[in-house]
Amino acid sequence: MPTSLNDRQQRIKEQLEIHGEIRMNDMKTMFTVTEMTIRRDLEKLEQAGILRRTFGGAILLGKDIALKDRTGLRADEKASIGRTAAALIQTGEYIFIDGGTTTIEVARALKPGLGITVVTNALNVANELQEKRIPTILSGGMILEATSTVIGPFAENMIGSMAYSRVFLGTTGLTAEHGFSNSNMYEAEIKKTAIRQASEVNVLMDHTKFGAKDFISFAELGHVHRVITDKLPAAELNKACKRAGIELVLGM
Repeated sequence: MPTSLNDRQQRIKEQLEIHGEIRMNDMKTMFTVTEMTIRRDLEKLEQAGILRRTFGGAILLGKDIALKDRTGLRADEKASIGRTAAALIQTGEYIFIDGGTTTIEVARALKPGLGITVVTNALNVANELQEKRIPTILSGGMILEATSTVIGPFAENMIGSMAYSRVFLGTTGLTAEHGFSNSNMYEAEIKKTAIRQASEVNVLMDHTKFGAKDFISFAELGHVHRVITDKLPAAELNKACKRAGIELVLGM
């Protein structure tokens, strides 16, 4: 039987369908109710499978949010994360960068002509590097239109045939129990493959992903060396990361 929503919950659902995410501050402005009431609304919508609560708001669940709809969200924070990640890369390294609005910032921050080789399954990353005279290998496979990434067994086999000095991956959620997660099972398999082939694993994420749990877990905490973010997670998750040996780095 379909879940019955009140007018306020219906408006929250409509805002999510338009924007892909909604912030607690926006909802407090939109509705003249307490924060506790909004939290109960979000809990009901999450139980109905409509959204996933995040730190400070919620994102739409049940479909991949199109890349073009996510591009402008927290742009400054993502750029700082990308710059910090790019500063780790050394001449002569073999790098893997997967798709996303945060990982693309690594490509944007790389200096033209840098003597590295980049492997990617992301069309936007490949396009960015094309202008920079950086040798780039784009995996074959099926294009996932929503995220402009290449997925499937051809992509997995190609990515799995190489060894990487460092990989840079995005995520849509991180919890101590579920690890790093993603909404799309095919993209999750790409991430797993890259992690197996990497000497160093870096996950790039803004703070809204902390405490969020998505459909597919692609890595336990102990499989990631470094998280680059804009704000540190809450104390309990911070401790769990440190126990697992993850270095938490803030974007510069």
